[in-house]
Amino acid sequence: MEIPSLAQLKKDLSYLTEKELIDLIADLAKFSRDNKAFLYFKLNERDQPQLFVDEVKEDLDEAFQTANTKNYHIAKKSAQAIRRKLNKSLKLSKNKADQAELILYFCEMLKKYEYLSFRHPVIANLYQVQLGKAKKLISTLHEDLQSDFDFRLEELE
Repeated sequence: MEIPSLAQLKKDLSYLTEKELIDLIADLAKFSRDNKAFLYFKLNERDQPQLFVDEVKEDLDEAFQTANTKNYHIAKKSAQAIRRKLNKSLKLSKNKADQAELILYFCEMLKKYEYLSFRHPVIANLYQVQLGKAKKLISTLHEDLQSDFDFRLEELE
């Protein structure tokens, strides 16, 4: 089966009625948890622009609190799992400031929960890669936002 292009899908969607579009979107939301989360954030971001960041921070907090850090190997696996959860969440937002905020928050939590004290090369590399992503995102933001984030970035380095 060949999947049509995005332009073709948009053209086909333009022929549907409002009720048919609502039904189609509801079906997409049922299909995947990620689709449901994306739809939820898009519907509520006008009223509560900080909702996405707050929800993801709560998820990350819970993941860090329940993570097992008894030894370096398990801590490494936990950190990688939490990073995967972060990356899934980052796909839901196109706002670079929100993405930078969440990546910096992840790095702060790695420090707070002492993942870096294991001196494991994988954890250290994961931390450095995330800092690099944050720097890259911050460099694309407005100067006022850059200065706010630069202070947090310096504390993490």
